[in-house]
Amino acid sequence: MTPDEPRVLRPGELAPDFTLPAVHREGAVSLADYRGRSPVLLAFFRGIYCPFCRRQIAKLGLSRDKLLAAGVETLAVVASNLDRTRLYFQYRPTRVPLAADPAMATHRAFGVQKFAVTPEIIQAVETARIDVMGELPEPLPIAEAAYALNDKDRFEYAESDTREIEQQFPMDVGQFLVDRDGIVRWVHLESAEGLAGMGRFPSEEELLAVVRRHAS
Repeated sequence: MTPDEPRVLRPGELAPDFTLPAVHREGAVSLADYRGRSPVLLAFFRGIYCPFCRRQIAKLGLSRDKLLAAGVETLAVVASNLDRTRLYFQYRPTRVPLAADPAMATHRAFGVQKFAVTPEIIQAVETARIDVMGELPEPLPIAEAAYALNDKDRFEYAESDTREIEQQFPMDVGQFLVDRDGIVRWVHLESAEGLAGMGRFPSEEELLAVVRRHAS
């Protein structure tokens, strides 16, 4: 899979600063908030229409306390409308601090990109079968798995969700560990495992191992 703009930040590079509206509180959140204070695990997601991303955010929330105990903050950046995202997390709260970036400017700055829509990509989307969290009766094609999980969640699309699907398909998901000096120390992209890996997220044990290795 080749992104339109294949410029993923690499370990050792300076992370670009950003300021985004906070979802979990009023005001803004910036990467500079962590500079000189704490390493931060940044997690970039598609819009909240994505049931895989919603589950990944919930999973990250369950790991936040252990990451904090290891000395690392967390921040999730969601490519979704601010008001819509705040409304969703009002009813499905998470412990992870959240920022909204529907324009995906921060995603692009870190190299978390949309992929070119090619016949190969379309075929892969149609043929790859997934059941990442073991919630489905059997692995399903990606679109069918998403519909089934949204139905299970009773998630109803708003107009902004539909627009975001059109703008974002097919889009990657990624995590970056940035140290207190603003240097990227670790990178993981969902696309590293191909479309069959869509929805997969590093386990708590994997994240803690990364933190011990790179943020001490």
